[in-house]
Amino acid sequence: MSEVAFAKQFISSLGQTPAKLSHNYVQDATSLSKGSPFILPSMATPMSRPKATAAAIPGEEPSVTVKLLSLRNPRFEITLPAQPVSASLLELRQAAAAHARLPANRLKILHNKRLLSDGQRLRDVLGLDDEGAPPPSTMVEFSVMVTKGAAAALPEEEAAAPVKSSSNSEAKRGAEAVAEPQFWTDLNGFLLQRVKDEETAAELTTVFKNAWESRSAKP
Repeated sequence: MSEVAFAKQFISSLGQTPAKLSHNYVQDATSLSKGSPFILPSMATPMSRPKATAAAIPGEEPSVTVKLLSLRNPRFEITLPAQPVSASLLELRQAAAAHARLPANRLKILHNKRLLSDGQRLRDVLGLDDEGAPPPSTMVEFSVMVTKGAAAALPEEEAAAPVKSSSNSEAKRGAEAVAEPQFWTDLNGFLLQRVKDEETAAELTTVFKNAWESRSAKP
């Protein structure tokens, strides 16, 4: 049997099969079982409604609190309250340089790991297109990156301090270096830079210090 003959025979056999339901079939409603309707369970925690942002007073420029954070040496944190959204990133960079006693050209301002230029303003970073539109948040956080070659100016107290002799300024090594309190302070700063949490960094520093002291106490 050829393929064409087989196809014709198969189609003709399908045409002889009676259809179970016609195209205009409607089931009688009286024959349906009367059951209770299914109701979806309520949520355990209701969804919170979005909080409406207070609109700015007409004629007054919106302002935000700016937080400048540097996690590398030198580490510092600056909070600039009530900064107008028209403030430029250059002004923020100059404020960070004055606080850290560093050259302004050695600092870079980043937001969400994106480098910002001096010509940009807070309005551009917050995405405020309309004049007088309220900012989406009352605080914005920036990261400060210190480039290589930047040396912080010493405070007057440190500059007036006498210079120690070379024999006393030699760095200690081995167990003597670990016994210094500055070692654990530096370790805590390194851990804080990695984990980004003060409590976790302090806990890890305590664990390492206790383990070292218990090891040193063994005969």
